[in-house]
Amino acid sequence: MLLAVDAGNTNVVFAVLDGRRIVARWRIATDPRRTADEYAVWLSQLLQLEGLSRDAIEGVIVATVVPRALHNLQVLSQKYFKTEALIAGRAPVEWGIPLDVDEPQSLGADRAVNTIAAHALHPGDLIVVDFGTATTFDVSDYRGAYKGGIIAPGINLSLDALVTAAAKLPRVAIEAPTRDTVIGTNTVDQMQIGIFWGYIALVEGLIARLKQEVGRPTKVIATGGLAALLHDHTDVFDAYEPDLTIQGLALMYERSHIAG
Repeated sequence: MLLAVDAGNTNVVFAVLDGRRIVARWRIATDPRRTADEYAVWLSQLLQLEGLSRDAIEGVIVATVVPRALHNLQVLSQKYFKTEALIAGRAPVEWGIPLDVDEPQSLGADRAVNTIAAHALHPGDLIVVDFGTATTFDVSDYRGAYKGGIIAPGINLSLDALVTAAAKLPRVAIEAPTRDTVIGTNTVDQMQIGIFWGYIALVEGLIARLKQEVGRPTKVIATGGLAALLHDHTDVFDAYEPDLTIQGLALMYERSHIAG
């Protein structure tokens, strides 16, 4: 079995896969100070609850946008799973796709992995929208080449900025407003409408501009932790792939072993 690790700015997702089938997945808050031993204690208990053992893990692959977290994840793999972790984007698991951008070395690993996975599932021109700490819009063409994209503040960051800057505004839940109106009659309703429907409008508007610039039929794929909250409230998405990054890591691991 494979242990795939997606280390993002907010959470680290661990998933155990049998081939490309996800057997179990867990997430923990990202903390670059967390040691390999701490990861191991936490993971061992969760594996046991799923009826799995560390000995069942034959390989580890990691994608990270938090460089400081990488060392401890590599030590975790070496010490507790007796294998060298493969790092997405580094030999022998290079991207294998053209990166047609000004600074390919600065592209986040999750965005490249998402592009690879999305094209394996949905051939053609694509826009992948990943709802995480930031919301990213990644454009790739029918060949699978990464063409660039957009980085926007995530919906939680937007709410945090609003609450922090305005002393009298309360913190509200990010959820679809229950009333069928966009005219709020109290502060909480008005904030929820602004955050939720305002964010939907941002996503729809940016996707419309991206599609216009691509100029060809383009599918839109939603992924990321907050995609589940939004994708049912707009018709802009053609597919929802909640485990896109993990699926991409499994595919890259599989390709590296075939090539080897």
